[in-house]
Amino acid sequence: MVQLVQKDPEAAIVLFWKAINAGDRVDSALKDMAVVMKQLDRSEEAIEAIKSFRGLCSKQSQESLDNVLIDLYKKCGKVEEQIEMLKRKLRLIYQGEAFNGKPTKTARSHGKKFQVSVRQETSRLLGNLAWAYMQKTNFMAAEVVYQKAQMIDPDANKACNLGLCLIKRTRYNEARSVLEDVLYGRIPGCEDGRTRKRAEELLLELESKQPPPDLSDLLGLNLEDEFVNGLEEMVRVWAPSRSKRLPIFEEISSFRDRIAC
Repeated sequence: MVQLVQKDPEAAIVLFWKAINAGDRVDSALKDMAVVMKQLDRSEEAIEAIKSFRGLCSKQSQESLDNVLIDLYKKCGKVEEQIEMLKRKLRLIYQGEAFNGKPTKTARSHGKKFQVSVRQETSRLLGNLAWAYMQKTNFMAAEVVYQKAQMIDPDANKACNLGLCLIKRTRYNEARSVLEDVLYGRIPGCEDGRTRKRAEELLLELESKQPPPDLSDLLGLNLEDEFVNGLEEMVRVWAPSRSKRLPIFEEISSFRDRIAC
């Protein structure tokens, strides 16, 4: 079947449908068919297939079908549905019903199998939920969820997303702190070159968005509002006629001395 999927995915889908209708290994047939449909940009059809036939599948397969459904919602841009599904999976964890009651589960990535703990899965789902909130531009909710995810099981990729979220909320100092944690290797996953590069890019974006420093910072002074207001008035009145060769700090110094008198 793997070779058929690679050579003729449309024909493979027909065989998957036949297996489902015949009740032959429905669990794997439905899941595999949905994955192939996604590859063929038939995600909407795959969503309807899972909703219609998941009732024929075993209890043990429901979690993996949920994961496929979340990916399909993401592919289709159905963010609200994605959020609801992620919340549902998190509720199952809170209720102790995830992983079919086991502390770990076997996951697969790039053809390799590995063990995932409930803690890691919770953090992963929270990260996905936060990213979905980002797509809805609900940056306040995204920040809260990212912070919870990082408290449970921190990693560099989620740190970059949290940094982006904080930039969106104009919380620049906090964003810089989070992103520097990635650059300086303070979070698991920092060794990944792509993640470090993304942190660097986000820091550059942050620098471009930050407002210029206050004039009081330039002078090293703790100026009172009255002085700052007077300075702004001076610039407004003098700007059109002042000499362009006169250093700005000479003007400021002269004006400040007059105020001090």
